[in-house]
Amino acid sequence: MSIVQIENLSKIYGKGETAVKALDDVSFSVNKGEFVAIIGPSGSGKSTLLHLLGGVDRPTSGKVMIDNTDIYKLDETQLAIFRRRQIGLIYQFYNLIPILTVEENITLPMLLDQHKVDSGQLESIVSTLGLDQRLDHLPNQLSGGQQQRVSIGRALISNPAIILADEPTGNLDSKNSKEIIELLKMFNKTYNQTLIVITHDERIALQADRVIEIADGRVAKDEVIRP
Repeated sequence: MSIVQIENLSKIYGKGETAVKALDDVSFSVNKGEFVAIIGPSGSGKSTLLHLLGGVDRPTSGKVMIDNTDIYKLDETQLAIFRRRQIGLIYQFYNLIPILTVEENITLPMLLDQHKVDSGQLESIVSTLGLDQRLDHLPNQLSGGQQQRVSIGRALISNPAIILADEPTGNLDSKNSKEIIELLKMFNKTYNQTLIVITHDERIALQADRVIEIADGRVAKDEVIRP
């Protein structure tokens, strides 16, 4: 069952002779529980694609459906709420709030929604991420790998429809990179969590169920690795 459907998606920056077509009529779908890696050289359009999938930019044309919702038919307030509840975003540079503790950073999406945090779910996520002894720490008291674990926890806490990870290991050493990918794979398989990862790392891409290559704003290849 498709949880993400992208139809004829295009994004143009600028106008006239200076216009740049970052995405050019891209269409594909992603099934629930699938782990998809999106690869491509710098400037290929893959980060633009992730931003459009994540609802943080608007397309020039085309449609993005997530869990049966056409996200660009929502107004800005509705889109912000949908993004907070249904899209878990993990960035290369963590994007943690420096004055909040680990626990506060993880639970922030729930607090912004004025929803009560499920203590059992929080405990399970924190334990799985190995952050049990770090809940009262601030981000600057953590290693890079620990900060990325916090951002994973924040992405998972609202049980979103999809997890989007933009070069999640790009700022980490090889040991932490391996641990972060293993954690993402574990959440993907154990909780049937749909995972879409932008990566330059071929070793990460080959661990996915499917690899989509973007080149010059188009889908150059869409290959199933594990049926």
